[in-house]
Amino acid sequence: MKFKNYRGLLALLMVLALVAAACGSGSSDTTAGSSETTAGSSDTTAGSTDTTAPSSDTTAAAGAPEVCASDAFGCVEVAAGDPIKIGSLLVTTGPNSSLGLDSQYGIELALDYADGTFDDTNITIQGHDVVLVPEDDGCSAEGGTAGANKLAADTQIVAVIGTSCSSAALGTADKILGDKGVTLISPSNTSPALTAEATHNPFYYRTAHNDTLQGAAVAEFAYTFKGIKTAATIHDGSPYAEGLANAFAASFEALGGTITSQDAIQVGDTDFSGVLASIQAESPELLYFPIFVGEGSLLVQQAKTTLGDSVVLTGSDGLWSDDFYAAAGDGVFLSGPDVSAFAGDAALYKDIFLPRYAEKYGSEPLSAFHAHAWDAANIVLGAIEAVAVDSGGTLYIPRTGLRDAIAATNGYTGITGTLSCNANGDCQPSATIAVFEIVGGQQAADPVFSVVKSLE
Repeated sequence: MKFKNYRGLLALLMVLALVAAACGSGSSDTTAGSSETTAGSSDTTAGSTDTTAPSSDTTAAAGAPEVCASDAFGCVEVAAGDPIKIGSLLVTTGPNSSLGLDSQYGIELALDYADGTFDDTNITIQGHDVVLVPEDDGCSAEGGTAGANKLAADTQIVAVIGTSCSSAALGTADKILGDKGVTLISPSNTSPALTAEATHNPFYYRTAHNDTLQGAAVAEFAYTFKGIKTAATIHDGSPYAEGLANAFAASFEALGGTITSQDAIQVGDTDFSGVLASIQAESPELLYFPIFVGEGSLLVQQAKTTLGDSVVLTGSDGLWSDDFYAAAGDGVFLSGPDVSAFAGDAALYKDIFLPRYAEKYGSEPLSAFHAHAWDAANIVLGAIEAVAVDSGGTLYIPRTGLRDAIAATNGYTGITGTLSCNANGDCQPSATIAVFEIVGGQQAADPVFSVVKSLE
């Protein structure tokens, strides 16, 4: 299946909605039958430990449909003439703003194009405008907490697209929003912990790849493609950086390589001479530092001076920004999604999305996850229309029902690939991960290495 906008996904999700209505229940059992979508298999059943909702939230208003009374978190009620509000929680200020703004632009383009045309007007659903309510996650636990609390306080927020950084979601935004029955779907969180069985919040999903895939791809780039046998790692203590460094180390050693050291820095550090001297003493052939732009731009310059040209410097998608490219100069490698060859609707991406992005925002994509944000927004739009019920001019959107519709995504062809959400919230069962070289202060358009990795 290929869809140019969310309505294709809507057709897929309507099957789920009809079955849910027939069952008259807001349970997380999303069994549905469709030879086209195969939605509703056992892998779409969301967690069952999530439905302890405040009783005040589940009291259905007079005239509300039965689905609101039976949904553990009740319904969002959108009065006639009022808009449907979708939140975003992305890093839009500070040194990592390229990461969040890139996703924000992907969401905005999706809301505009959902009716099949770009006209600077968002889609309407059952006569209601769709508006985006943005908050800044600060790429930190503190920022994620503050932003999630603001969005959770607005009872009209239907779902939230975010966060940018795993640290802003894990145990913070995912819990704050999940406790209110608000689904959080991220375009760029990649920490394995967010979708690990023990730590997954049942109202959390993502269209980004899981870093178990990226860690394995970078290890293959180093060991197999470059012939490197020894490597050191640096992380900054964040769930993203530490999880990815550990995933790389495990895969690199499994291939036969040796990790000479695994070090940590602190967010805000500016002098890395001590840790680099310690790494130099172990003589690794490659240094892998999947951190963020603020520290990474300084570290890469100091590493070139301390370690010399013989050590291959490699980072990941948290460093995709013009500021880092300028600091790195030449001969540095960055991994991330293969934006040169997404596995989804390539024509939509190259002929429609990218030209409009450049026209509207005046640049090439700022970072790595604009297409993942587009896909996340379309999944949310399709789910809303699949479960929303109009009664007397008021639109009722059941919160658990919406979560279940998102969870039921199976076989949806977005830009980034064919998306199917598993029980732990990963909606990219496989991903093409690439490594790009930085040349002349720019990231090359074509990768030097690319490989498909799958979760199963």
